[in-house]
Amino acid sequence: MKSKIDPKIVVGLALAVGVLLLTAAASFWSIRGLKVQTGRVQHTYQVLQEAESITAVLKDAQAGTRGYLLTGDTVYLRPYSMASNQLPDALARMRDLTVDNPEQRARLDSLQMLVEQEFRILRPLTEIKKAMSQSAMQTLLDTDRQTLRQVRVLYARIKRNELALLAQRSELQDIFETATPIVVLVSAVLAVLIVVWLVMKIVSELADNRRLQGELTNINAEVSRRIAQIRALAEQVVQGDYTVKITDSEADNLGGLAISLNRMTQTLDESFSALEKRNQELDQFAYVASHDLKAPLRGVTTIVKWIEDELAAELSPQLRTYLDQMKGRLSRLEDLINGLLAYARVGRTAQPPAPVDVAQLLGEVAELVVPPDFTLRIGTDMPTLVTDRLGLQQVFTNLLSNAVKYHHRGAGHLEVTCQDIGRCYEFRVQDDGPGIAPEYHQKIFLLFQTLRDRHTAESTGIGLSIVQKIIDEQKGTIRVESAPGQGAGFIFTWPK
Repeated sequence: MKSKIDPKIVVGLALAVGVLLLTAAASFWSIRGLKVQTGRVQHTYQVLQEAESITAVLKDAQAGTRGYLLTGDTVYLRPYSMASNQLPDALARMRDLTVDNPEQRARLDSLQMLVEQEFRILRPLTEIKKAMSQSAMQTLLDTDRQTLRQVRVLYARIKRNELALLAQRSELQDIFETATPIVVLVSAVLAVLIVVWLVMKIVSELADNRRLQGELTNINAEVSRRIAQIRALAEQVVQGDYTVKITDSEADNLGGLAISLNRMTQTLDESFSALEKRNQELDQFAYVASHDLKAPLRGVTTIVKWIEDELAAELSPQLRTYLDQMKGRLSRLEDLINGLLAYARVGRTAQPPAPVDVAQLLGEVAELVVPPDFTLRIGTDMPTLVTDRLGLQQVFTNLLSNAVKYHHRGAGHLEVTCQDIGRCYEFRVQDDGPGIAPEYHQKIFLLFQTLRDRHTAESTGIGLSIVQKIIDEQKGTIRVESAPGQGAGFIFTWPK
C-alpha cells in the first residue's frame, strides 16, 4: 500500500515558502532602499560641506589679503597661500560629487569661474614690489567685494538645492524605515499562520500513516519471504541446478514472476541437456577430423612423395610443378584442419589459473617463433599474474608468428610492452613490417581472412580468429593500429 501526501499540505508548504521568499524580498528591498537613501543623504551633506569649505577658504583668503594691505605684514598672506593650494582640490571633489546633478554642475562651473576671478583680483594685491596707485587698488578691492558677494549668492543657491534634495531623501529614508518592520511583521504573521495549519495537517497525516504501518509491516514480511524464495532459486541456478521450482500460488506480480522463473529453469534444464549432447557430438567430430580426415590426407601426401622419389627421372618440369602445387594444397588443407580444431577447442578445455611471469613466457615463445635475424625487445614493466597460461601463450605465439610471417624484409624488429589500466593489463605487440590498410583492420579477425595469397601454405586466416576468441573468453578486447608502410601494433587487454 502506498501513502500519498495530501495535496493541501503541498499547497500550504508552497504557500509558506512563497510567503517566506516574499518576506525576504521585501526585507531586502527595504534594507537596500534604506541603504541607498542613507547614502544619498550622506552625499548631500558632503556637497554642502565642500561648498561651505570653498566659500570659507575664499573668504579667509580675501580677509588675509586685506589685512596684508593694512599692516604690510606677510603673515596675513598665509590664508591666501593655503587657498591657492586647497581650492583646486576642493573644486575637483565638488565636481565628482555633482556629476549626477546637471543644475548643481552648472552652478559649480559658475563658482569655479568666480574663484578664478577672485584669484586674479587678489594676486596683484599680494605682490609687494608692484607699484599700484591708490585708485587702482580701490577698484580691485571693490571688484573683490562684488565677486565675494556673488560667491555667497551662488553658495546660497547650491545650499538651497542640496537642502531640498536632503528633504526629499530624508522623507524617502523615513518611509523605508517605517515600511520595513511593517512588511516583515505582516509576512511573519502570515508565515506563522500557514505553519500552524501545516502542522495540524501533518499531525493528521501521521496518524493515518501509523494506521497503515501495521498493514505494511505484514505485507513487507510476506513479500520478503517470497523474494527470499526467488533469491534461493536464483542461487541454485547459478550453481547449475536447473530442476529447482518455486511453490507460490498467489495471483499477483510475484506469483507471476515465480511461474515465469519455473518455466525458465525448465527451459534452461532442457537447453543445457541439448547443449551437452551437442558438445559431445562436437567432440566426436573433432576426433573424426583429427584422425579419419588427416589419415587419408597423410596417405595422399605419401603417394605424392613416392611419385617424386621413384619416378624422378620420368617427371617433366610441368608435372613436377603440378606435384609441388599438390603438396602445397595438401599442406594448406592440413593447416586448415589443425586451425579449425584449435579454434573449436578454445574455451572448451578449462585450464586452472597459475602464476605466469609474462616476461619469462615471452622469452619461451620467442625461442619457438622468432628467427635469429629478428630482434625482440620486451618491456621492463611486464607483470606476473595468476591466469590461464596456455591461453596467454597462444595469444603471444600467434601475434609474434604473424609479425614474423608477414614481414616484408628478411629481418625485422619486434617489441612487446605493457601498461596497467586498472582492472586489467594492456599489452602491445608492435612490428616494423609493411603495415595493414585501415579497411582491413576488422576483417583480419574473421575466419579465413588473410592478406596473403590463399595458395600460400602458411596463410590459413585462422590465427587471429583464435586470438580474438581466446581474448573474448577472458572478457578482454583486441584492436590493431596500423597504416601501410608504418608497421602494425596489436593491442589487447587481459584481466589481472
